[in-house]
Amino acid sequence: MTQASPPPNSGAPQRFPVVVVGAGPAGLTVGNILRAASVDCLVLETETREFIEQRPRAGVIEEWAVRGLEKRGLARNLLDRAELHTACEFRFGGERYRFPYGELTGSHHFVYPQPLLVTDLVREYADVRGGQIRFGVKDVRVHDVDTGRPSVSYTCPETGEHRVVHCDFVAGCDGARGVSRASLPPERVRVARHDYGIGWLALLAEAPPSSDCVLFGCHAKGFAGQMPRSPEVTRYYLQCPPGDDPENWPHERVWAELRERLGASGVPPLTEGRLIEKRVLDMHDYVVEPMVFGRLFLAGDAAHLVAPIAAKGMNLALHDAFLLGDALVAHLNGGDDSALGGYAQACLRRVWDYQEFSQWLSEVYHGTAAGDPFRAGTTLARLRRLFTSPAAAAAFAEQYLGTAARY
Repeated sequence: MTQASPPPNSGAPQRFPVVVVGAGPAGLTVGNILRAASVDCLVLETETREFIEQRPRAGVIEEWAVRGLEKRGLARNLLDRAELHTACEFRFGGERYRFPYGELTGSHHFVYPQPLLVTDLVREYADVRGGQIRFGVKDVRVHDVDTGRPSVSYTCPETGEHRVVHCDFVAGCDGARGVSRASLPPERVRVARHDYGIGWLALLAEAPPSSDCVLFGCHAKGFAGQMPRSPEVTRYYLQCPPGDDPENWPHERVWAELRERLGASGVPPLTEGRLIEKRVLDMHDYVVEPMVFGRLFLAGDAAHLVAPIAAKGMNLALHDAFLLGDALVAHLNGGDDSALGGYAQACLRRVWDYQEFSQWLSEVYHGTAAGDPFRAGTTLARLRRLFTSPAAAAAFAEQYLGTAARY
C-alpha cells in the first residue's frame, strides 16, 4: 500500500516502494499503474518535461496496446484524437498494391505520435494521480539491486545536492544508453544483437500525407516509406548507407528520391514541404537477457530494441509496462510473486516474435536493392504472394497487427 516518503526536495532520507528510472512510455505507464493501485513511486528523468513532451518518436500503436491503456484509464485523449489505419500500400515494379488488413482481420492501427502519448501519461501521473517525478536529474546511479535493500541515487538539478532513495524495486525504463542496463554485471548479461547493414534517413516533413495510409516503396535504389503522423506532418524514411551524413541529403535530393522510390502508375504526386528533421538511423536489433537482475526489472529499450522496420518498439515498451506494473501491484498489495517471477519470460515471448517479423519484413523492404539478382527475385516472389495467397495475407496481417501473441 502507499508508503509515506518525504518530498524529494526535503533533504530527509527518502523511501519509495518503487523507483522508476526513465519517463518514456514504459516508465510512465508503470508509474500510472502503481498510482492507480495506491502504490507510491518516484520517477526519475534526466531530461526536462518540455523535452520529453516534444521529442519526436514513433506513432503507430497496435490495437491490443491501446486496449491495455484504455483498461488502465490512460487512453482518453488517444481514443478521441488518434487516426485509425486499416490498410497499407506496397509499391513495387511501378505498380501500387493496397493491403486492406482491416477487412481481413477486423483490427486496425492507431496513429498517435509518441510525444502526445507521453504528454498524456505525464499529466495523468503527476497532475491527476499525484505521482512524484523529478525532471532534469543528474548522475543517476542504481545500487545494491542484488540485495533486499536496493537504492537509486541522483543529483538534484536545483540545489546540486546528492540524494539517495531507498526502495524495494527499481524499474529500469531509461533506454539503451541508460544507467539501468549499464548496472547489470557484464558477466551475467547476454546481449543478442543483429545488424542489418543498412541505414534509414528519418525525415519529418511539414506536409500533409500524400496517401491515406502507410506506404512502402520496395525499389532497386532502396526502400522508401511514408508514415502519416498528423494532417500537417508526415514521417518519411529513405534507405541509405549506415552512418551516412544527413547533410548529404539536401531538400532537392530527398524529394527526388522519394518521388522515384514511391512512384507508381496512377498515383498523385507527393505533397512536398519543409524538412524539419533529418537523422540517420543504423538498423539493428538487440535483446538483453536476463531482463531481471535481483530487484532491478528492465522494460522497453533498456531491455530490447527492434528497428523501426515494423513499427513495434513503442508497442513492446507498453507490453513490458503492463506486465511489470501489474506484477508489482500484485506483489506490493497482495503478496503474490507469481507474475514478477514470470515477468521476463512473458515479455520475451512477444519480443522474439516481433524480432523475427522485423527480420522477415526487412528482406521484403530491402531485398530488391541488395544488388543480388537472386535476393531481388525471391523478394518480389514474397511481395506477389501477399496479394495472391489468402493464407500468406492472413499470416502477414496477424504479425503486422501484433495479434499473433495476445496480451
